[in-house]
Amino acid sequence: MKDGKRLRMGYTTGSCAAAAAKAAAWMLLTGKRREQISLMTPKGILLELPVLNVSMEAGTVSCAIEKDSGDDPDITKGTLIFATVSKKEQPGIEIDGGQGIGRVTKRGLDQPVGNAAINSVPRRMIRENVEEICHLTDYHGGLTVVISAPEGEKLAQKTFNPRLGIVGGISILGTTGIVEPMSEKALVDTIRVELRQRRESGADYALLTPGNYGSDFIWREMEIDSSRAVQVSNFIGDALDICNELGFRGALLIGHIGKLVKIGGGMLNTHSKYGDCRMEILAANAGAAGLPADKISEILDCVACDDGLRILKEAGCCEKTLLRLTDRIAFHLQHRGGEQLQTGAILFSKEYGILGKSSDADHLLNCILEEL
Repeated sequence: MKDGKRLRMGYTTGSCAAAAAKAAAWMLLTGKRREQISLMTPKGILLELPVLNVSMEAGTVSCAIEKDSGDDPDITKGTLIFATVSKKEQPGIEIDGGQGIGRVTKRGLDQPVGNAAINSVPRRMIRENVEEICHLTDYHGGLTVVISAPEGEKLAQKTFNPRLGIVGGISILGTTGIVEPMSEKALVDTIRVELRQRRESGADYALLTPGNYGSDFIWREMEIDSSRAVQVSNFIGDALDICNELGFRGALLIGHIGKLVKIGGGMLNTHSKYGDCRMEILAANAGAAGLPADKISEILDCVACDDGLRILKEAGCCEKTLLRLTDRIAFHLQHRGGEQLQTGAILFSKEYGILGKSSDADHLLNCILEEL
């Protein structure tokens, strides 16, 4: 809710690509046109989407789904995401990007160098939905799926893609398939509601995580029910303030290094609109830990923290750097939390697992586990 109005959800470019691919595959393998297609998102929400700009030729079908981000401000809102599906002799489903879809030129992103910037979850959605159509139509041959966005190259100039080393267009993104719009105030209010519920149920210690990466890590790697964690998005400082207001004794933050590294530089709101200083902060801590200047320059040229960690490991400076970084994160959390709130952090990466724990992290984790 915002100003008394219920905000409308939308769907991601990943959902658009998967729905377009599903519709194009169905039309290719049945020979019939389709005006609407259904898509089950990873979040469990079923979408019924209009199919636009259908083109049917021998052995190839192309169609589009219009991106609708609901009431969330998004530069891709209204963009047409196309899928062109063609038959091929070799079995299997091949997925690539066409016009307006960026291509990865630097290491450390979701996709390897050379791949189209279609992230892993959208790729899985495309593959699974096309496989579903193959099964329904009893088709056992191969298919090629090319995702495109005619306006993508122009739109990409308004994103971080050029800086990240993604050239030529936008990225196809989304982990849940759904865009959930929230103003900053509405999101902070939601965090306050969740923390109040925890407090009123008797909890003295809060488990916090920025988002889905942290929740998945808590569940898969730490074997803790991820529903016990409160997702605080970029609002780390606000969440700590709320913990203080509600009388929590402690708060433990578990998050990906790509988010928590910013806290090491004193950023308690980690949204990219306030700055993207991940490499600068990592490089500064690495320099203080003894990393040579040429290697510091390499880190500054990285686009993702995992790539920076690779350089640190190769230089034998990773442990010292992460120790300094974790200490800085702990300092800024405690400074914001104040004397009444004990704070701690655990940072991880998808590639390297747990990277660092603040001195109070294990104690706070044990307190949280005792309350479960």
